[in-house]
Amino acid sequence: MDVPLWLALLVVGVLGVKLVRPPLWLIAVLLVGGYMLADSLLAPVIDSFLK
Repeated sequence: MDVPLWLALLVVGVLGVKLVRPPLWLIAVLLVGGYMLADSLLAPVIDSFLK
């Protein structure tokens, strides 16, 4: 079964928010921080750690 990555991330995110109940500001900081970090000079360094 092939599941698109966006769908798997959406399901994990929704379940995580429902089960853990983090504050909304923390969710916003993680989303904005991840978006900004992905477009920074550190992106290749982080990518090498993930592979």
